[in-house]
Amino acid sequence: MADQVATATHSDSPPDEHTPTLPSSVLLRGRKTVQIEHNGSLYQLRATKYGKLILTK
Repeated sequence: MADQVATATHSDSPPDEHTPTLPSSVLLRGRKTVQIEHNGSLYQLRATKYGKLILTK
């Protein structure tokens, strides 16, 4: 997976040049939804049929 991480160059990125960019395909791995645990809470990342991403708690 490390070979798929790139440095962010988008204008809306934080000024830190070392912020990694992960393709959504790396997170979703062919699925429509994945669960992400963060600070003891569980979130759901979902790809819509229109190509948008929705993150919910």
